[in-house]
Amino acid sequence: MATLTWVCHSERPLKVDELCHALAVEIGETDFDPENVPSVGALLDYCQGLITVDAEASTVRSIHHTVQEYLCSQQGLFHNPHSTLAETCLTYLTSRQVSNITSDSLSIPQSVPFLRYSARYWGTHTIKDFSDHAKTLALELLDKYEAHISAVSLLEQVVHPKRRGGLVLLPLFSGLHCASFFGIVELVTALMNTGGCDINQQDCTGNTPLGWSAIKGHEGVVKILLERQDIDPNSLNMDYRTPLGWAAANGHEGVVKLLLERENVDPNLQDLSHRTPLACAAVEGHEAVVKLLPERESVDPNFPEKTGNGPLGCAAIQGHEGVVKILLGRQDVDPNRPNEWGLTPLGCAACAGHEAVVKLLLERENVDPDRPNMNGNGPLGSAAIKGHEGVVKILLERQDVNPNRPNKWGTTPLGCAACEGHEAVVKLLLRQENVDPDRPDKNGNGALGLAAVKGHEGVVKILLERQDVDPNRPNKYDRTPLACAALKGHEGVVRLLLERESVDPNRPDIDGDAPLGCAAAEGHMGVVKVLLQRQDVDPNRPNKLGSTPLGCAALKGHEGVVTLLLEREDVDPNRPDIDGDGPLGCAAIEGHMGVVKILLQRQDVDPSRPNKDDRTPLLSAAAHGHEGVVRLLQQRRSVDPNRQDTHTGTTLPDTAGEGSQVVQRQQVPNSFEAPDVRARRQGMWDVWKSRVFSSKRKKA
Repeated sequence: MATLTWVCHSERPLKVDELCHALAVEIGETDFDPENVPSVGALLDYCQGLITVDAEASTVRSIHHTVQEYLCSQQGLFHNPHSTLAETCLTYLTSRQVSNITSDSLSIPQSVPFLRYSARYWGTHTIKDFSDHAKTLALELLDKYEAHISAVSLLEQVVHPKRRGGLVLLPLFSGLHCASFFGIVELVTALMNTGGCDINQQDCTGNTPLGWSAIKGHEGVVKILLERQDIDPNSLNMDYRTPLGWAAANGHEGVVKLLLERENVDPNLQDLSHRTPLACAAVEGHEAVVKLLPERESVDPNFPEKTGNGPLGCAAIQGHEGVVKILLGRQDVDPNRPNEWGLTPLGCAACAGHEAVVKLLLERENVDPDRPNMNGNGPLGSAAIKGHEGVVKILLERQDVNPNRPNKWGTTPLGCAACEGHEAVVKLLLRQENVDPDRPDKNGNGALGLAAVKGHEGVVKILLERQDVDPNRPNKYDRTPLACAALKGHEGVVRLLLERESVDPNRPDIDGDAPLGCAAAEGHMGVVKVLLQRQDVDPNRPNKLGSTPLGCAALKGHEGVVTLLLEREDVDPNRPDIDGDGPLGCAAIEGHMGVVKILLQRQDVDPSRPNKDDRTPLLSAAAHGHEGVVRLLQQRRSVDPNRQDTHTGTTLPDTAGEGSQVVQRQQVPNSFEAPDVRARRQGMWDVWKSRVFSSKRKKA
């Protein structure tokens, strides 16, 4: 029966060793006898199949929840179970074995496994069934509580991990703090009557006894403490929150009412987040407290928190419809107050997708439905970015909402939705007659371009069904949606765009790269393959640096792309760039052995083709110290190892010994390649131009 009492009435499931030690306690004894601890096997036998051990959690529970429900419903089965459990916990805590453990212990000894449960729940059982014996044991414990290990154990279980550093100051946590925490009026009264208690003493978390009772909502204890004239009702804990702030945040209406009856209670004191008690209640959605607090005339219903949200904004963000309704019923509440990001309560609710709150706010005549935030997005734009279809629908029904309102980047709500891939929102916006489906942002991207860049196939498909969407609209870099998708490697989007007959597959961007060149330079094999299936795609189209798609892929070392391009019969494997380097030369410069090997397998690739400075791929590889490439090139008999370039007169350095093909990098002059040549070769067009024009200015 003792075992079943614990299984049915404990505040949480007990672990096996906890239960065994609990059953070994002899109530009223000052010593704990470890020889009384039963084995778990004995417990299972005693209970004849009514309990079992949960192997995963190592806890003891009833064999089925219906068994426990039945046992608990039998009122005569257990005699005063909670007073028995309270007395057991208190006897354990006041025993010599537990009392001798110092409060500065870093860990609880394994010899007292029942300590954690006893420290945390003795008061919970006591308040449910208060007995005279429990009172005696509790006062004995609380008299020496500041130096007791159970105080450490209790705080470790109830204090947030970020605040546990203060436990080194544990002596500040007194018996009065503990009794207030549990809300046991009889113990609080007894401790205060003995004298010597500092009712305003702050513990290691900064909470006073009044603070703990307010946090937990113990009205009886709060009432007793407030009867003292010397009590400080505005004391701040480590979070700079007052007892009123805690009671409001936790929704303890009765405690809030008691505190507001004190004239010296400041209802506008802010915590670390700059939240007043009203804002705390609004954030948590406690309607009754929100109604109660403004009855005090000095309460400011618009006081902003750290991020600039007033109580209405706090409630709107969290979607607390009831709180929003209460606050909107007050004429002194500003419904358009922006936070530090420029979001009004409507903007906050729209951004979070709270449809009911949006409707409530729009019912207020003085609410601005189109007010932009600091990024220029109105509530419609904010909802579109997040994909909140319901909110978008509500806002589009308003005549005073501009569906084409651009943000500071020039992106409309449609562009925002397209960029984020919200298909349902895109469809809703396109149903509006006055929505411009092709309006560009500051980078020149329309909705189709934005969707193509991000690879949102569903949105691209929806937009391509519109005849008023230009699939070839270039952005400020002259990249069409096809080029954008190719550059990012979005194969599915590329396929969709190519299905539109009017799409130009060869249109170059500002650097002269067509979609195939963009994909080849980035190594997107899937996109290259799709584009090469088109007969109207020019595989040899050079960019402004004269590099063909094959040259771009060779320069970057994309072996798979090089292989794909060479499978096309009309690809020129030797076409030079503006420096005269063919694909082999580009690969040799960068030391891409795999690409060099692929190109050398072609009979129509000239391995000795010089560039404008008469440098062959072999000399280029040697100049950059790419020994592996040098070895590969020297294996071709047609390669002349003694060829001299006309730029520096350099030849391939003599080999170290017979048969040696290792090139020492330090033997090559540092001036082998001029800076402007290197800049052009790496595609740094702007760098090249600045060097050339700077040189010309110096000559002038």
